[in-house]
Amino acid sequence: MQVKDHTFLITGAASGLGATTAERLVAAGARVVLCDLNDSVKSHAEQLGTGARACLADITSQEQMQLAVDTAVELGGEHGLSGVIHCAGVVSVAKLVDREGNPADLESYTKTININLVGTFNVMRLAAAAMAKNTPNETGERGVIINTASIAAFDGQVGQCAYSASKAGVVGMSLPAARELSRHAVRVMAIAPGVFETPMMSEIPDEAAQALAAAVPFPKRLGKPEEFAQLAEQIITNPMLNGEVIRLDGGIRMQ
Repeated sequence: MQVKDHTFLITGAASGLGATTAERLVAAGARVVLCDLNDSVKSHAEQLGTGARACLADITSQEQMQLAVDTAVELGGEHGLSGVIHCAGVVSVAKLVDREGNPADLESYTKTININLVGTFNVMRLAAAAMAKNTPNETGERGVIINTASIAAFDGQVGQCAYSASKAGVVGMSLPAARELSRHAVRVMAIAPGVFETPMMSEIPDEAAQALAAAVPFPKRLGKPEEFAQLAEQIITNPMLNGEVIRLDGGIRMQ
């Protein structure tokens, strides 16, 4: 799948991994639809120029995400929607039993699963239906889906039951979705980032962030959004990458 002159839908595009991926793809000649709940996505799209459009949408909403997909299909013209990079999600931390002996909040757990897992499925199914209608390109491809998992799917820490379960679900969907969508010539991949410099990371104390960076074998630092965007572009352009989850973590294994 080529990047230049093709159109990609990017969720969670107001900041962090999604915003940086949008910047990289536009620089490579792509058109992008930036999707987010944060109103700042509009200004970011304006900064990227005429090849970018903004769409305020909740990834768990069928109607709002269908509108985002339709916007991307329209922007894509004869090529339609060529790919999705799904970065939207939330982080949640809660122990099953807190210090006072109270059980974790079920509503909070359900919300995390709904956004991170059900939201991913919602975006994937709507985008796949649109891409299945594309005319195959010269290599026979119709599209590519890149979901965002997390190393927490494999190395979840204390208090990450909800987050780890939601991201493990994203991992678990990758292969069966790739197998199913193969008849439509649509590839499905997932990236499992480690500890990255994103707005989510800024919510934790500096001391904790420094400890996480020190735990990375090499390079001994937090990951940069540009490195996620680089991998996303490589997945788009390499047709043999399919049905796999790639850890992007500098070799860290959480404890």
